[in-house]
Amino acid sequence: MCIASPAGYDRRMTAPCVSATVQIDARPDVVYRLITHLPTLASLAEEAVAMQWRKGDAVTPGAVFAGHNENRGRRWSTRCTVTDAEPGRRFAFDVRYTILPVARWQYDIVAADGGCEVTESTWDRRPGWFRKVAGKATGVSDRVAANTEHIRLTLQRLKQRAETE
Repeated sequence: MCIASPAGYDRRMTAPCVSATVQIDARPDVVYRLITHLPTLASLAEEAVAMQWRKGDAVTPGAVFAGHNENRGRRWSTRCTVTDAEPGRRFAFDVRYTILPVARWQYDIVAADGGCEVTESTWDRRPGWFRKVAGKATGVSDRVAANTEHIRLTLQRLKQRAETE
């Protein structure tokens, strides 16, 4: 859960703001390939409409990609830096809008019962003052509620896609 403080969310928190897990009847390497292929990840996500490599073109820590998002007719772009890239296990990236930290997104994959469990998590890293501005810019005043639904939909789509690969 996100911890509110007078200045906004407590960026020292270790627990994600939102997290959900799904069981997928597919090998971990298949799921990892899907979530690290940027056009596929964009097609699975709720707000993302496109993602393109900007620095590097492989899934390695330090690689940078642009995320283009849309919600309720509002559009914005972010700069995402890969922080974790462990094939078949974890893919994570930090998100910034210009110079401001926005979020961390992480996908953890654990082999289970002939398939895998995938956990998608996000941490809200926005400064407190920026949350209101971002809410108006994106049309989302309750980011935790929105991301809860977005993660549910993304994992549902990932499961459907991975199980038909």
